[in-house]
Amino acid sequence: MSEIHSDLSATSGGDLALTAPITPRRSTAPHNRLAPHGAATVLPSVLGCRNLLKSYQKGSLEIPVLQGIDLDVRQGEFLAIVGQSGSGKSTLLHLLGTLDRPDAGEVYFNGRRIDNLSASVHDELRNRGFGMIFQAYHLLPELTTLANVLAPALVAESTLGYWRRRREYRQRARDLLDLVGLGHRLKHKPRELSGGEMQRAAIARALLMQPRVLLADEPTGNLDRSTGESIMRTLVELNRRDGLTIVMVTHDPWIAQQADRTVQLVEGRIAAP
Repeated sequence: MSEIHSDLSATSGGDLALTAPITPRRSTAPHNRLAPHGAATVLPSVLGCRNLLKSYQKGSLEIPVLQGIDLDVRQGEFLAIVGQSGSGKSTLLHLLGTLDRPDAGEVYFNGRRIDNLSASVHDELRNRGFGMIFQAYHLLPELTTLANVLAPALVAESTLGYWRRRREYRQRARDLLDLVGLGHRLKHKPRELSGGEMQRAAIARALLMQPRVLLADEPTGNLDRSTGESIMRTLVELNRRDGLTIVMVTHDPWIAQQADRTVQLVEGRIAAP
């Protein structure tokens, strides 16, 4: 059993409970899936970082992107990260979601440092701890909408494990597609969907494994205003109704206003409120 599976077993009986609600519910008790066995730490944030530094190399030049970021995201919060192009907002989201590693500093999830864990543990974290949606929908063109939403379960489970739970996973996927208004599009492939429908399918896929945090990088960037507003209504509903923690990067002030709190990045630093 992998490192994260061992930690998950402390709270889920050895695997993720498939009979739980399709999205996280608000709770008055601390829930720390990644805490060591027996730990009862009460933490101010579900996701955060300390003194995060990141630079990229361009030829012989080193270009600083993040220059000492401290951030805490509270359970159930909807946080928007805004800033001009090149301010480092997408880089910050990628570091929080373990898609990249910082040059220095630390990233924490449920009170446990995660930036220094192995690549395989990061993979499992992104499958089970985080849900991710991007400006590009990243749907597999040869799969139906339902099959695209089921993809994270196929990655998470062995062939036998998925086969045993296939009815539960398929029902959860259908429920999520109903939730985002795509219950009538189960058998359609991405080329048969509009941009807004593809983004809704991506949201359903991101929620399949019941993540603690949804990370969204410019989720309305490829959409027209009306469709973007519809996507935002879906995200706000997931946050308000189900208590889903959301961290969203956007350049659009109107989109940012839908969040509970906004953090602005300026030249790799968090601007004073």
